[in-house]
Formats: sequence, structure tokens, C-alpha cells
Amino acid sequence: MNPATGSGKSGSWPTPDPRVAFVLALGRALHTSGQPTPRIEEALQLVAERLGIPAQFFITPTSIFAAFGPEASQRTHLLRTVPSSANIGKLTRVDALMRRVLAGEMTPVEGLAGLDELERRPTVQHPILRVLGVALVSACAARFLDGGPKELAAAAISGLALGGIGLFAARNQGFERLYVPISAFVAAVLVASSAWAFSGIAFALTMLAALVVLVPGMMLTTAMEELTTGHLASGTARLMGSVMVFMSIGFGVALGSQLVSLLAGVPPVLRAHPLPDWTEWVALLAASASFALLLRAESRDIIWITIAATLGFVASRWSGRVLGPELGMFAGAFVVGLGSNLFARFTNRPEAVTEVPGILILVPGSIGFRSITALLDNKVVSGVETAFKTLLIAVSLVAGLLMANLILPKPRRL
Repeated sequence: MNPATGSGKSGSWPTPDPRVAFVLALGRALHTSGQPTPRIEEALQLVAERLGIPAQFFITPTSIFAAFGPEASQRTHLLRTVPSSANIGKLTRVDALMRRVLAGEMTPVEGLAGLDELERRPTVQHPILRVLGVALVSACAARFLDGGPKELAAAAISGLALGGIGLFAARNQGFERLYVPISAFVAAVLVASSAWAFSGIAFALTMLAALVVLVPGMMLTTAMEELTTGHLASGTARLMGSVMVFMSIGFGVALGSQLVSLLAGVPPVLRAHPLPDWTEWVALLAASASFALLLRAESRDIIWITIAATLGFVASRWSGRVLGPELGMFAGAFVVGLGSNLFARFTNRPEAVTEVPGILILVPGSIGFRSITALLDNKVVSGVETAFKTLLIAVSLVAGLLMANLILPKPRRL
């Protein structure tokens, strides 16, 4: 019998305690929602304590180790997982179900059945909307980088292609492993083709905007957060994962650019003609809506996500002009962290609903990509200097979040 029927079993394998089965399923659900290691371990530890189960947890981006019972007679479980991007909508539903179990409104067996139903629930988001979301993010990134109409159009075209490739990769496991370099290659070819079609564009600017959905800025920031909070194994693994993604992007871009140069020559490059200042605010609102779409947030959260992204952007931009980019990022993350903790306190929902998209506006992905391209061009000193700046900005973001949690701690809702 299935655990949902109350047998305490999963398939044909016996589970000694339905509470244990619920905690294991909860860990997998939180992991696939894209939560960082510290938050998963904290949530599982609190749930186990409230359910009266002695437990210890060790989580990495690719596995969950859970040991239940007294240390002398523990029973250890291993769950293999894969790194997942943030899914705010799923996290919200998992969090609500978890709180119902802890409040006694559902038994662990019923909670386990609820988690199983969430995993099997088909996505309601139309694939075309996701493709359009990627294109809109790329176009908005071009505006943030002071691009003009041609740069926005070229970035949007590349974003459409990358969104389509992403849909195909999600259905083909073998292709998914090559998604990043293939997407970077396609983006390089399309940006170069757009340069010819538009009789010249700001090539480097447009390339950064086209690749913004690929750069692992959020992964790098999460890695810094895990290392800072003492989760060394998970943080190191995620840090090296982000480095490999940057290298894959650099390889794809170099290959695509070289191929275009051999076949058609060097693409024409012109300075961008920036749009009016007010368009930056339009781009900010559009980017916030796009993040809500790509993160699969619930429609009721779009307004909160927009507020968080706007506050983080404004704080980082104004502070950066006075204090420099590193302290500007610190200020932006601090404001986002405070606002997200207030959101969690007043709505009794996960702070990640507003924190993740708010930080996404700030992550230093484009700087990391510049570091890789400089190294590929044999500009070692410039590449290392830019890489260090990327890490410094990521640490500034983490410091801002930690300071916000110190001043206004996250609510203990469990």
C-alpha cells in the first residue's frame, strides 16, 4: 500500500515510521524547489523535532543524507537528487502543507500523500510563456546595460531561441547536459547575425544580455552563502558548479564567434544609442514580471516580487553611485532581506517568495562572464581581477542578507 493509505510504506519497501517517510519526502520537495542547503537542513531539523524524531541531516546539491534515531542505533537514508532552479510556486505549496502537518491539521501520512500529489501535479504554465519570459529578461538586461533599440531586439531574438532550446532540453536528458554550451553557441551566432542584419550593434553588451539567463549568478551567490554559514561541502560543490557553467558559456561563445568570423568575417560593431531614462523603470517592471514567470510564482505574488525587485534595484543603484558597486550590492541585498523577512512575518509564507527574485536583479553574473572571456582572450590579469570582483560582489550580497537576518530575524514559522 502507498503511504497515503496509512500503511507507512513506499512502494514495496517498508518504512519504519510514517513520520520518517514524510520528512524524507519533504526534504526532496524542498530540494527540487531550489532551496539552498542551510534552509533545507534548518527546515528538516525543526520538522523532525516537532514530530518527536531524533534526526541529523547532511545535504549537498546532489544528495540528501538523513539519519534518524539515537546515534548508537541510527538508521541512515540516502536520497539522490539533482540541482534544481528556484520554483517559488512549488515552495509556497510545500511550505503550506508542511505547516498544516505541524499544526496537527494533517497526519504525517496525509502530508506524505499531499507531497506525492504535488510532485505528480502537472505544470499549469504554458511553455510559450516561459519562452517569452526568457526573451523579455534578455531584452530588459540589454536596457540595464544601456543598450539601444537594436541591442534590445537582438537580445530578445536570442532569448527566444534560448527559451526554445530550454524546452527541448527539459524533455531530453542527454541534450540537457549540453544545454549551456549549445545555448551559448546559438546566442553567439544569433548576436553576430543580428550585427550584420542591423548594420552594427554594441556586440559585447548584446552578448551579455542574450546570455543573462544562462549565467549562474544566483548559483554563485548561493555558494557564497553556504560557505559563509559553514556548509563547506555544499558550498564548494556549488561554487565549482558555477565555475563550470561559466566555462561552458565561454566555450560556446568562443566557438560560435569563431565560426561566424571564419564564414562571414568580423561582425560590425557600433556604440549603442541608449534609450531615455524612463525606459529603465519600464524594464525593471518587465523584468520583475519575467522573473515571476520563470520562477513559477503564483499570480498573487507578482506585486510583492515587483516591490522587492524595485527596492533592491533602487538601493543598490543609489548606494553604488556613492559607495561603490560592492557596498551598493550590500545595500541592495540588505533592503531585499529586510523586506522579505517582513513579508514572511505578515503573510506567514516563505521569505524566498520575494528574496529570490529581489536578489536575481543584483547577482553578478555578467561580471563573471567578462572574467571568462578575458581569460579566453589570454588577458590573464584582467580575467583574474574581474573574477575576484565577481566573488567580492557575491560576498557583499550574502553579507547584506545575513545582516538583514541579524537585525530582523526570519520568523520561526514551523
